[in-house]
This record gives sequence, structure tokens and C-alpha cells, in this order.
Amino acid sequence: MKTMLRIDCHTHIMPRNMPRWTERFGGGDFIHLEDGADEQTAQMFQGTRFFREVESNCWDPELRKAEYAERETQVQVVCTIPVMFNYNANVGHSLQIAQFLNDHIAELVASDGRHYVGLGSVPMQDAEASIQELKRCKEMGLRGVQIGSNINGLNLSEKQFFPFFEACAQWDMAVMIHPWDMMGKEQMEKYWLPWLVGMPAETSRAASSMIFSGVLEKLPALRVMFSHAGGSFLTTLGRFEHGFNCRPDLVAIDNPINPRDYLGKFWIDSITHDADLLRYVLAIQGSDKICMGSDYPFPLGDLDLGAYMLDMGLSAVDLENIFCNSALQWLGLSRDQFV
Repeated sequence: MKTMLRIDCHTHIMPRNMPRWTERFGGGDFIHLEDGADEQTAQMFQGTRFFREVESNCWDPELRKAEYAERETQVQVVCTIPVMFNYNANVGHSLQIAQFLNDHIAELVASDGRHYVGLGSVPMQDAEASIQELKRCKEMGLRGVQIGSNINGLNLSEKQFFPFFEACAQWDMAVMIHPWDMMGKEQMEKYWLPWLVGMPAETSRAASSMIFSGVLEKLPALRVMFSHAGGSFLTTLGRFEHGFNCRPDLVAIDNPINPRDYLGKFWIDSITHDADLLRYVLAIQGSDKICMGSDYPFPLGDLDLGAYMLDMGLSAVDLENIFCNSALQWLGLSRDQFV
């Protein structure tokens, strides 16, 4: 039996060795790593504050490949950790860190293109700088970029971000939108609610903003993937549609097209943690717009890399779409690159 190509479209990576940006820039809450208890761990600091402990699969490409091989998955789409977006920093500092991270990912992809596909980072707080770095990412062989669900509290519908999306469409660069800097996080820090409640809402915020503002309508060639299965957007689509119909004076002010009409015009990853929910998004989104994703190597992700899907009774077509075809289409890649 022929082995199915499997692509994990949503994974995070970072360099093991980074400058101490806070010291270099004379202040700020920038991420750096300090030694852990052994060579397999490191302590992540944000400025002078401890942020989290990470393990070596966060940076070691050979270990990552071995762990993926155990799960019969050949390809990882890698991008930085959202806490390193640095949108609230000085643009020059943010750009310098983005370039460092992008160089690291580009070197990995250049050395092992059969197993790694790269997404870059850009300083979205500045349109000109973000477009310049987007161009550099393309020139280095990255297939797209990962951006946050909001930029310093601004929705992605704001006009200042449209030239960036226009450039992504023009230069054939895929866009992954990841929740971060969750709205209301200060009011719900207990019980890890920013990650459990805020993240799904953030992704829904991004999707609805891009639809209602007309970004997806004006740029049909833009290939956008909303992570974590679109957050709460697809599960509350009926409410969005009802609001669009009953109060068009408040909702349909920039785009007169029903939000339901955009199903199948963007991608999502498969991170639902729930077979019944995956069946629901399959029914309304279609398997050709769902990419297997894990959020590896972090514990809130699907670290079994979609193994449960094999026991759902899905058709061979749906499985192949989810495991590879959708990602190839989103990234504009050919299967031949990985065989």
C-alpha cells in the first residue's frame, strides 16, 4: 500500500541560540532563551520575566523529524512562536528580530526542503516594512507568512493592512493567521482562559473582520488559512449570517455579500480536538479546504498529528485532502517536491 503524504501545516520552531534582544536594544520585553536543567530543555524569558520552559523539539530539526516519522508524517510547515511577533516594539527592532527568525527558517528549508516548508514573520505595525520583509521572505524561498489575529488591538480589516494583503496575493505568498494577544485576557487570566476562550474568539475576530471588510472579496487570489479550525467562526456562522440579514445597517456596511458565501474560499487547519466538530467543519467547509495541523510542539496542540481521523470512517479522498492536498493548494506547492 502506497504511503500517504502527510503535511503538518501548523508547527512552531525557534533558534536555540538568540541574542539577548532586550540588552541589545536597551529595554523591552523581547524573548531570549537561557539554559535549562539539561541540554534537552531551555528557559524562555520575556525580557527579565520567566515565560515558559521549552524542550529541544522546539529547535532541534533532527529530533523533530524523528518524532514526526513515528507518526508517519513527512513534512512540517514551520513558523515562529507568536509571542515573538513584537508588533508593539520599535519597528526597526521588530524588523531585526523578524529577519533573524526568517533567516533561521530559510536556512532550515534550504538544507532540508523535503521535510520542511517555511513561513516568515513581518513587522505588521508598519506597512512598508512588512511588505519589504515579505518580499525578502519570498526571495529566500519561504512560502508565506504567519501573522497575528490583531495588530496592537487593531482588526485586520483596517485599511493600513490592505497593501500588505495585496502584496501577498500579488506575490503568491500564503497567509496563516494565528491568534495572539487575546482580547479581554486581563479579565480572565484564571483557569488559562485566554488560551481556552480567548484564542477561538481571536481567530473568529480575524476571519469576520476580513470577510465583512471585503478583504477576501477584493483579493480572491489571497490564500488565507485561519488556524485552530477557524476558532469559533464556523461554529457561530449562523449567528454571523443572522446578524448580516437582520441588521445590514450595522454589519453589511463594507461588503454586501453574505458571510456564508465565503465558505470554501479560505482554509482552516484541523485542530478541533473533537471528531464530531471535525465532521461539522467538514460538512460546511469541505475537506479540500482543511489542512492537517497540530500546533506542535506545544501541549495544547494535536500532538498525535491527526491520528484519530483514521478511525472516523472518512473517505480516502477526504483523508488525502486533509493530510496533504489542501496544504499543497494553500501553499502553492507540488507533491513532487516531497517524494
